[in-house]
Amino acid sequence: MLISHGHQCLVSTAGGNRLCTRAGKLDESPVTGDWVVIRETRMEAILPRRTAFTRKAPGEGTRPQVLAANIDVAFLVCGLDGDYNVRRLERYVYLARQSGARPVIVLNKADVCEDVESRVEECVRLGVEVIALSALHDEALSPLIRQVALGETAVLLGSSGAGKSTIANRLRGFEAQRTQAVREHDSRGRHTTTHRELMPLDFGWLLMDVPGIRELQLWSGEEGEGLEETFAEIAEWAEQCRFRDCGHEGEPGCAVAQALEEGRIDAGRWQNFRKMQKELAHQERETNARKAQEHKQWVKRIHKMMRS
Repeated sequence: MLISHGHQCLVSTAGGNRLCTRAGKLDESPVTGDWVVIRETRMEAILPRRTAFTRKAPGEGTRPQVLAANIDVAFLVCGLDGDYNVRRLERYVYLARQSGARPVIVLNKADVCEDVESRVEECVRLGVEVIALSALHDEALSPLIRQVALGETAVLLGSSGAGKSTIANRLRGFEAQRTQAVREHDSRGRHTTTHRELMPLDFGWLLMDVPGIRELQLWSGEEGEGLEETFAEIAEWAEQCRFRDCGHEGEPGCAVAQALEEGRIDAGRWQNFRKMQKELAHQERETNARKAQEHKQWVKRIHKMMRS
């Protein structure tokens, strides 16, 4: 599926692109990147997803929201201006790993940063490929192009103003996406991209541009990598703790506490690790409570049907 916009979607078929509407019987909404079954101009089913970049849906409640499906490479775009935030990138990397896609950090606007090397070194700690470039120069995109193989699909993810649409335009070779200047005081921009679109490129792979993400709440699926993949050094020190169930909160023989004291673990990364850990634990409790309530209601409906 090329574009998902409300109840209407633009679907690529062997006979060309077709504008389709969602059938009422679908349990979930299709997203850009989905493979779907259509009958004339109606989508009848969504095929199983290989990968899915999912976050907790904004607002109250505990529900997942899929932003992109069947993605092979997730380009996590962050501007090297006021947009730069390594703590936010840690969240992106975690969610990308959860999705099943391969995360690649793209540090855009290298031409306005005085110390690109230190930023790159900081991001390398996350255990993923890091590319620093300036999207204003076509030749700078070569390292990014080489990250995606023939037939694969990549997605551009990041906050508004990071330069995702500029990168998409350079890769396509023409001004397909409108771009805007960012605000001077915080380097943030308005939503230039207003919908998710899957675009075929001359390089032999597909690119998806996604509107800037303002709220990135974590979501933990049944499968995927854990926090220990993103915070590898913390996991390594935790294995050296005296007790297997060490909570790293003052227990004797805590290797993590010692590493923090000696500066072997970055304090900022440790605080973000704990924050994300607590966020996921809270989400798990909320999800289990919701599932229990849904099961209780289902049992009541069954008993009501049996009495009838």
